[in-house]
Amino acid sequence: MPMRDDLLAAAERVIRREGLGGATTRAIATEAGCSEGTLYNHFEDKQDLIAEVMTTRLPAFIQYAVDLPGRAGTGSVRGNLTELAELAIAFFREIAPMVASTLGDPDLRARHLKSLAEHGRGPHRPILAVAEYLQAEQRLGRVRKRIDTTAVATLFLGGCFQYAFLTLGLPPELVPIDQDQLVRGGVRALLVGLEPQLEE
Repeated sequence: MPMRDDLLAAAERVIRREGLGGATTRAIATEAGCSEGTLYNHFEDKQDLIAEVMTTRLPAFIQYAVDLPGRAGTGSVRGNLTELAELAIAFFREIAPMVASTLGDPDLRARHLKSLAEHGRGPHRPILAVAEYLQAEQRLGRVRKRIDTTAVATLFLGGCFQYAFLTLGLPPELVPIDQDQLVRGGVRALLVGLEPQLEE
């Protein structure tokens, strides 16, 4: 009988191949070589399984973001944000094709949103974690106090998502900036507003 990790691996393969819309419990069970009922021995429902795939088997962005507040005061703000941006772009590039079918189907979207609400998951969590990190750095005097950390986190991760979307939707020669230039230049520009200065 497949173990939890085997089912997650099978679900990941199906999602990558078929998208979320095609990732039925039957398809996942067939991929794992088990009955559909076996899935429910390990996961509450299909949405629970898919959410687990997205948060544990894709690039390490989610865990890095969740752990980021604990890194306040270590390394440099520039280094922490640079690593975050690189992981975020890789994550968004992986996840965008997977969720596209969900957002385009009203029924799938409604079920997806319901599952996110019930399990406390969703794209808001990394934003809140980055905001919490910036707040911790504020308390340590490494980030300016008079900034809206949630707004900064939202804009920062939004830029990472937009870049991932560009690289998926455009031929490489039309992408106006390469990833290294975006990450280094973006973090450098962001730090102009974040670095501590004399408070008014």
